[in-house]
Amino acid sequence: MNHAPTAYHPPITDAARWLGHGGLLPFGFGALLVWVGLAPELHDFVTFGMSAYAALIVSFLGGIHWGLAFRHTAPPASLFLWGVVPSLVAWMAVLMPPRAGLVLHGAMLVACYLVDRRVYPVQGVAHWLTLRFRLSSVAAFCCFLAAAGS
Repeated sequence: MNHAPTAYHPPITDAARWLGHGGLLPFGFGALLVWVGLAPELHDFVTFGMSAYAALIVSFLGGIHWGLAFRHTAPPASLFLWGVVPSLVAWMAVLMPPRAGLVLHGAMLVACYLVDRRVYPVQGVAHWLTLRFRLSSVAAFCCFLAAAGS
């Protein structure tokens, strides 16, 4: 039998879990507000606010790749390249009408997770993928739900 040594991965802290889940509050609250029948100007404010928040989160997910690259003396260029793609797409999504931009944000949240499923194991941080899946799934769902109500 081939027994590969197992790498030690510190457990994900309670703080990371709480903050990650707390970061879902603007997504959930925003998606809920879109559906409660707000006045048009408030509806526009909520959908724009949700799109702006989604852009911040998508950009953050790209930035993680820069952090991963900084751990190397000779980092792969792909980490830097992918690190800027989510920000550029999120910026375009904010410029779109929210009903379209929120769909793009939701799709980018899914795309970021799919990329991370390949990158995180190679970078030794695969133990974050379960939390990332949960957070990204809920955030993307809220984006799609808000877009449907826009």
